[in-house]
Amino acid sequence: MNAPATRRRYRRRADQAVAAVQLNLETPGLHYHKWGNEQFAKPGDWLVDNGGDVYTIDAGTFARTYRRVGCGAYVKSTPVWAEQAAAAGSVATNEGRTAYEAGDWLVSNREDGGDAYAISAGKFARLYEPDE
Repeated sequence: MNAPATRRRYRRRADQAVAAVQLNLETPGLHYHKWGNEQFAKPGDWLVDNGGDVYTIDAGTFARTYRRVGCGAYVKSTPVWAEQAAAAGSVATNEGRTAYEAGDWLVSNREDGGDAYAISAGKFARLYEPDE
């Protein structure tokens, strides 16, 4: 699938590190409610604190897109592709589904639109900048 013309490449601002710990526990997983839907984390996934917003990230995605910068501190080191949503909806994620409103941003870790999530317009502006 080709990226729509409105989808552009962005990068996380360098000063926006997250605190993260890998869920290296014997557990059937972690179920929680966030972003208007049920979410699920598997053993090996990452528990992330992004400026007080706590959520999980799939182990493969985290390994591919983040790098360690200190004890428990990580920065997103790969670009994302994003477009602003024209209407409300929801997007499938690795952890479940995320509801979004018109004006929020649909963000993908892959240029083809895969490995997606949604983020509010204000948060997107604080965390990301064009990568040109």
